[in-house]
Amino acid sequence: MPTPTDLAADIVRLKKERNAVLLAHYYVDGEVQDVADFVGDSLQLSQAAQKTQADVIVFAGVHFMAETAKILNPSRKVVLPDLDAGCSLAEGCPGDKFAAFTARHPDHYVLSYINCSAEVKALSDCIVTSSNAEKIVRSVPEGRPIIFAPDKNLGAYLARKTGRDMLMWRGSCIVHETFSERKIIALQTRHPDAELIAHPECEPAILAHARFIGSTSALLKYTQTAAARRFIVATETGILHQMKKSSPDKEFIAAPPDANCACNDCPFMKKNSLEAVHRALETLEPELTLDEGLRVKALRPIERMLELSAS
Repeated sequence: MPTPTDLAADIVRLKKERNAVLLAHYYVDGEVQDVADFVGDSLQLSQAAQKTQADVIVFAGVHFMAETAKILNPSRKVVLPDLDAGCSLAEGCPGDKFAAFTARHPDHYVLSYINCSAEVKALSDCIVTSSNAEKIVRSVPEGRPIIFAPDKNLGAYLARKTGRDMLMWRGSCIVHETFSERKIIALQTRHPDAELIAHPECEPAILAHARFIGSTSALLKYTQTAAARRFIVATETGILHQMKKSSPDKEFIAAPPDANCACNDCPFMKKNSLEAVHRALETLEPELTLDEGLRVKALRPIERMLELSAS
């Protein structure tokens, strides 16, 4: 049985042989992040996928992320270590039901969080991530009503910040809805010097206690520059790996879930084990493919997002 060190070394060799780039989300295991060519949040990974010159993209993340990479790179092979690495937000917003929903509101501008399927992207006017969502919401002409899907918590947060009229699809993230307000308050009582920082996918009750709210990359940047030495982090636990690497003199506490479980770990992200990544590079399977007509339709709102993010 190869050791993690052996697997990591062989992954480096295979990437070179295959002319492959390994993209990893902040939420996958730290040992996978450490062998990736690029680690980031959804916006950063979309931008990296758009720019890559590699023949093969191995995406250590979840299904919708690999789909986005394929939408942007139709001529490249895109491999996802486990095709069953899904997302509760994407799965909770089926394309056919979303099409019926938008058809009932034809005057609305459709903004969809990137955590959705290619079918939902194709039905959208523009895609957003938590990094750029506020900017893109504000770019929609005043007076134009907005449909926001699929995350109701991120949508509600944006509506409060921008004052915009937004009709929500009622989806949520299984990780970000699990945090316990009661347990977080108890943690803050035990550690009064700790700052609570939270992702906007969390429920409003959690966000109300947060010192800082931001995307995964914004949370990381905040911990690097803030004067505080201790943080309670209300997002998926994988980001703590990068926080500890960049600020080894600070303490990071994972916000506790309501149940006595590891529910603040995304079970889909954790499918991207070092073994699975190694196997994907070795076999170049499973490969993610998309219908070309669907890919072209889904490309336009993603390109619109990238244009607005760059401006």
